[in-house]
Amino acid sequence: MTIEKTEFPGLIVITPKVFGDSRGYFFESFNQKELLKEGLHYNFVQDNQARSVYGVIRGLHYQLEPHAQTKLVRVLWGAILDVVVDIRVGSPTYGKHFSIELSSENKKQLLVPRGFAHGYSVLTESAEVFYKCDAYYSKEHEGGVSWNDPALGIDWKIPPDKVILSEKDTKYPTLENCTNNFIFI
Repeated sequence: MTIEKTEFPGLIVITPKVFGDSRGYFFESFNQKELLKEGLHYNFVQDNQARSVYGVIRGLHYQLEPHAQTKLVRVLWGAILDVVVDIRVGSPTYGKHFSIELSSENKKQLLVPRGFAHGYSVLTESAEVFYKCDAYYSKEHEGGVSWNDPALGIDWKIPPDKVILSEKDTKYPTLENCTNNFIFI
């Protein structure tokens, strides 16, 4: 697998080595030893899977400390635009966003460290997203940033009349007004 660092400290793109032949393909989707070689020490404790239809935008979500989560995100079927916003106060990339297409075809994964708001839009008829978390979900520590915060300028690659949101995702504040206890170290 290839581990690629981004300009955002701690944000990593992982591309597996795929072995294919007439039967199909095989690849390692996770290998703790490979992450450890890169100094990435995570103990994943929870797996989540979601299926969504075209136009769904989920996010931008995070959990506050002490229940913040690092996520390892990949797509089992279809394609998404995965988006993260650095919300770590003092980070050189604070308030900036990063996006990448993750798909069942490219098999790329995104390692999203604590201190990032995370979301995605579904680009295909449907998509199944799978992600590992290094902390358990805690409703009391939920937080979020408005998916359409004008200061972030995120292009979700979905026409405005096709966007589908949960009620919760329509109520999050802008980055400037969100509750945040992440400090960049």
